[in-house]
Amino acid sequence: MDKNRKGLIAFTTGLYSGYAPIAPGTCGSALAAVLLYFLGSIPGVLHVALTAALFVGGALASERVAADFGEQDSGKIVIDEIVGILITMIGIPFTGYWVTIGFLVFRFFDITKPPPARLLDTKLKNGWGVMLDDAVAGIYGNILLHLMLRSSF
Repeated sequence: MDKNRKGLIAFTTGLYSGYAPIAPGTCGSALAAVLLYFLGSIPGVLHVALTAALFVGGALASERVAADFGEQDSGKIVIDEIVGILITMIGIPFTGYWVTIGFLVFRFFDITKPPPARLLDTKLKNGWGVMLDDAVAGIYGNILLHLMLRSSF
């Protein structure tokens, strides 16, 4: 396997957190939450730009490594969960409390897949499909966190 392929696999598997034998999506989400907490507050425009770049890169990379895993949306691919957490946390303080709540809220929406997330997950069988259902879960999570933040939850 060449260096580029190894790099794509490391990227799409969240530095190999997707290889966790139990709940790889949760492990990838947890990695993202920990990284967010330690990043501290980054400017909102940088957060959005980073999230957008990872979304596009995740879609393209997931498409390329799907064959390596023998399935289109392998559980080992967790860049979608990482991007979902980043979307969830746009405009939310990166404190231990809010990152933990964001992690839990995102996982809830990612697992339950409210419309249109389930439709995107089942109908789009490419890298964009891998990413879009988690982006929808992240948007729902972000809306809920903003409502909580404004209600002094």
